[in-house]
Amino acid sequence: MVTIVNSVKDWNDLYRSKDYCNARVGFVPTMGALHEGHASLIKKSTAENDITIASIFLNPTQFNDPDDLKNYPVTFEEDLALLNSLDADYLFLPSYDEIYIDKFNYKVIEESLSKILCGASRPGHFTGVLTVVLKLINIIKPNTAYFGQKDYQQYLLIKGMCEAFFMNVKIVPCPTVREESGLALSSRNKLLTPEEKIIAPQFNKILKSPGKVDEIINGLEKTGFKVDYIEETAGRRFGAVYLGKVRLIDNVEI
Repeated sequence: MVTIVNSVKDWNDLYRSKDYCNARVGFVPTMGALHEGHASLIKKSTAENDITIASIFLNPTQFNDPDDLKNYPVTFEEDLALLNSLDADYLFLPSYDEIYIDKFNYKVIEESLSKILCGASRPGHFTGVLTVVLKLINIIKPNTAYFGQKDYQQYLLIKGMCEAFFMNVKIVPCPTVREESGLALSSRNKLLTPEEKIIAPQFNKILKSPGKVDEIINGLEKTGFKVDYIEETAGRRFGAVYLGKVRLIDNVEI
């Protein structure tokens, strides 16, 4: 059974215990509403490490839209069952006050990559992401942390932050896990209506189709998506769209 830890103090006590002596530690930070994409990260961690820790913390500082935070799915009992089935060792489950003892007065701000793609349409989003990931890694002190490539911009920013601050952790990118339809797994998929769930797989299909960016945008709009952005950089095509009230992101190699 996974052991739940709620406080930094309790975690520090565990970290200093004999169980951690010479152990290799893997870490999978999440916001909950776990799915098979998260499961793939935990499986990789358990295969490569002696101890695997997952965290669940619905981080309010990375939400620029209060309604998005309010509507974010919370499925704790299902999450706990999944972690147990995957033989994760610990779940770090802190409160807001435990993480933000400074009331978010101290922040990690990146001045380049965080300003484009998702950062352009979600001001402050990556400041919240980087700040909380820095805190979580400093608390857990893992050898390795695992992040999915669906959020490829996030992965690059976290990797860059850890390098910039000389953090002693290896950031491992893991392949995007998809439904058979091609739709990238996401916690927000739970918010799609049955009708939207039928349309949603067309996002990836159109995103990876041949053609110029304006042709991709036109194809998505004709299918029923509201396009936030489609951009090509770093050898990838990145996209963010709205389907109803749900924002979906994806990226493909080009």
